[in-house]
Amino acid sequence: MNLQNTQRNLLILTLGALLLGGSFLSRDAAAQAPDVNLQRSTEVYNLRTTAPNGSQRGEELYYYKCWMCHNAYSVEAGTPAALLKYLYERPMLMSGEPVNDETVAEKIRNGGPLMPAYRHTLSDGDIADLLSYIKSGDCCFEGEEPPPNPRYRGTSQARTPLEGRNNVGGGPTGKVQNALGEPLEGILVQLIAEATAIRTTVYSDTAGRYEFPKLPGGRYTLRIARPLEFQPFQKNAVRIDANARRQQEFDDIVLERVSETELLPPTEAIVSQLTGAEWIINLPSTGEEKAVFKGACGFGCHSYQQIFRNRFDEQSWRLLVRRMIRYRGSPLIHSADTGRGDDGNNRPGRSGFSVQREEEVIAPWLARVRGPDSKDDTPLQVLPRPHGAATRAIITEYELPRMLLAPHDVAGDSAGNIWYTPHRSPYVGKLDPRTGIVTEYRVPKTPGVLPGTHSVWIDKDDVVWLSENWAHTLTKFDPRSEEFTQVRLDFGARLNTPAFGNFALAPDGHVWVARQNQIFKIHPETGEFLERYPLEHIGGTYGNMVSKDNRYWAGGLTRGSWLAFLDMETGEVVEMKTPYRESRPAKGYFDPAGNAWMGGRGGVLIKVDIAARRTTEYVPPTPFVTFYEALTDHNGEVWAGAMQGGRFVRFNPETENWTEYLLPEPFAHNRRTWIDNSTSPVTVWYVDHNGYMVRLQPLE
Repeated sequence: MNLQNTQRNLLILTLGALLLGGSFLSRDAAAQAPDVNLQRSTEVYNLRTTAPNGSQRGEELYYYKCWMCHNAYSVEAGTPAALLKYLYERPMLMSGEPVNDETVAEKIRNGGPLMPAYRHTLSDGDIADLLSYIKSGDCCFEGEEPPPNPRYRGTSQARTPLEGRNNVGGGPTGKVQNALGEPLEGILVQLIAEATAIRTTVYSDTAGRYEFPKLPGGRYTLRIARPLEFQPFQKNAVRIDANARRQQEFDDIVLERVSETELLPPTEAIVSQLTGAEWIINLPSTGEEKAVFKGACGFGCHSYQQIFRNRFDEQSWRLLVRRMIRYRGSPLIHSADTGRGDDGNNRPGRSGFSVQREEEVIAPWLARVRGPDSKDDTPLQVLPRPHGAATRAIITEYELPRMLLAPHDVAGDSAGNIWYTPHRSPYVGKLDPRTGIVTEYRVPKTPGVLPGTHSVWIDKDDVVWLSENWAHTLTKFDPRSEEFTQVRLDFGARLNTPAFGNFALAPDGHVWVARQNQIFKIHPETGEFLERYPLEHIGGTYGNMVSKDNRYWAGGLTRGSWLAFLDMETGEVVEMKTPYRESRPAKGYFDPAGNAWMGGRGGVLIKVDIAARRTTEYVPPTPFVTFYEALTDHNGEVWAGAMQGGRFVRFNPETENWTEYLLPEPFAHNRRTWIDNSTSPVTVWYVDHNGYMVRLQPLE
């Protein structure tokens, strides 16, 4: 089927075909255009995931632009920032000017000694939305009641369950080709169910053919996910007949290129689909600038797009970079306890360089490439599309009920439900993949502490174990009784400081974590520290893992590229550095042979051969990616989200073969994977930081 010209022109008009850095359609005008775009990354890029405009969108702007400093926990700790909840009830600003829309808007535009100037990154419409929210009774965001997700379909609607865990074919099929009739490989073809908003994506093969799994009957939207070098394609109200006797065949999809060459015009529609790696490839920079930026800003707190969608002058970039580097990227002031102020200039930063050097390199570079006068008129280079084995997979995306959660970890129970934790909300969730329905449970609040959970483990009795990073609490949730039990763990750190995030739940039920230059074995019911093992070089590890035979603990330190393992039978602790100076090991797990695997935030996968006391590092094909973790399946293959690469990688250690699955969105913001080994092939799950659940089903 040829793309409808009217629909295509509306889409191009809506998204803007002018150069990035030029004058796009105003955000207000774009919001009024017909809704023919379903590329989630476009909404993320424009901060419109919760609403197109108005007070509700203002909350999203507030969360990303204001909350980092103007939150109750930072203010209580003595920051210069003030709470904005009752701003319009005050007679005047700190400057002495009266409080009204004009003066507040000018403050936002011009900033101050400690506040960035937003005049180059927020439009008049943006500021109007932000002021509307600040004046509303809903201001201001503190994580207690995150906004609803407008795409999530409520649980009251009757639904036909999806097929079972091994549903990988037999659904609608079709072909993708170019205007010359030539087949196109590696195109992501997507169906979005109107009833559930579940997105199912498959890939075209060398013959341009694609095939969906069996799907419930009903109306769908058929589209191309991440069209990039092609004009967008979308067909609404496509009906699927689940009772059809023959496999349904869609009309051919004919795609037209946006450029005669491999280089693409820097339109907003294309820019919003760029991965972080593609941003780095296209922005002019030196080797040092790339290395320092990737090391300091690629730890996984957010995508690079969150940085590059902004424009600031150099002074404003310096304020932002300083806040991120000196305060470790946390919204809470206590994270700056070490290395705060000028006396911390020589403290090593996340990149391995000193924090002072990081500031000296990153801020001027950002001002040059994302400043008020920087020009983005250079054609863009994008990474190649997948081919061969990388097109043999199905990706399913599920909407979650709330936005601005900063989702973190996932784990599956014996019934096939997938549990997830939100880093900045009290609501943990349970997704039923058969229906897309999410059941939420509110974790009891610790007074004066930012709500949020981090790790999640499911034990053999399907009891859910959670860590509360800001409250330093080990939390047990029994789904049968729906009762929470919380145990405070005293590591000597102040509340609202990250202190108990990632932990390991051992096969015997004990909890393991490394903090304060010690490895702790903890009783899960009482929180008692049962055993302690000293560490000489490592203050604590980010990841914690225990082998299936309950013999070894292992963990990695993201600063300095140290890692350690403990032999629980002998009590021997071994600490070692990785060969690559900045591999920065984080989270992972043991493979069937007893080797520990860790994702390296320096952009490598790390294998730790405990018996030989040797580490090996493996570099992925896509450049400029980072890894938050690495998880192994029962076959010994390694799975990890290639952060900043928009890909999920599969690595075979025996053949050293990489398979990179391109994802429907330019994110792979995966902080923890859960692998369902009961299916054949295995099924891989993760929850994306941008607020949706992802299932990857390889076909081989």
